[in-house]
Amino acid sequence: MSKRAGGGHAGEIAAGNRFAFGKNWLRFLDVLDETRIDAAVASVRKLTGLDTLAGKRLLDIGSGSGLFSLAAMRLGADAVLSFDYDPESVRCGLELKARFFPGNDRWRIVEGSVLDEPFLGTLGTFDIVYSWGVLHHTGDMYRAFANTAALVAPSGLLAIAIYNDQGWKSRAWRAVKAAYCRTPEVLRPLLFSPIAILFELKWMAGDLVRGRTPFSHWRSAARGMNPWIDWIDWLGGYPFEVATPEAVFDFFHTNGFRLERLTTCMGGYGNNEFTFFQENRSERRNDGMASACARQRVS
Repeated sequence: MSKRAGGGHAGEIAAGNRFAFGKNWLRFLDVLDETRIDAAVASVRKLTGLDTLAGKRLLDIGSGSGLFSLAAMRLGADAVLSFDYDPESVRCGLELKARFFPGNDRWRIVEGSVLDEPFLGTLGTFDIVYSWGVLHHTGDMYRAFANTAALVAPSGLLAIAIYNDQGWKSRAWRAVKAAYCRTPEVLRPLLFSPIAILFELKWMAGDLVRGRTPFSHWRSAARGMNPWIDWIDWLGGYPFEVATPEAVFDFFHTNGFRLERLTTCMGGYGNNEFTFFQENRSERRNDGMASACARQRVS
């Protein structure tokens, strides 16, 4: 694994230039249960459009907690390779494998960076390349896009989620995240928890107006995640880049991918989800229709 500027992963965290994602995910393992795993399995099915991954090789880039690699295993993937830049995230994946698939050679978990081309060159290509909410945290998102695209086998699927570009709001969030990572850990709850509380109160008021049960999302298991751990991930998630749906579409369409499905966050501050199909050269369309259709979907 290559060493980036700042002395690698540990150096970036010590300098306040990176959030310790893996440390946060280790906390998530304490609340992981079958309900959350089932939700993760449903999420992978929805994003890929596949009911089973039998006969497929899946690469999980930035595997984080390891939950979605576990979901791919549950869906019968022939092989799953998980990698993450954060050593603690690698620990999470190894822990999940030890719990649910001990000694199973179909699932490999390694440490590596999507910006490390020599490392990526050892991996080969995959039927499905999955990277949910990761590439915008690399510090070089479009290079990460290009490196990720190169790992998709011919006629393979690329499933990614990228933070939505909200203009000045995104720039403000970037400042919050940078400040979080440069604040001593002991002070973070005091200084940054009020942001989460204010948003939760706003959503609670919205639930009451609509006749819904307040804080119902805390009891749900969307994608199998945990709301509070997600909040910590959001507040500290740095580096932080964003892109409009059109920008993501244009990049991958230019590089030989056809958009299969798109789920937007409706202009909000969350992730837009994309599933692309890698077209063969003979299948590639150059008549502008695909671009027009994609733009219509997000209008």
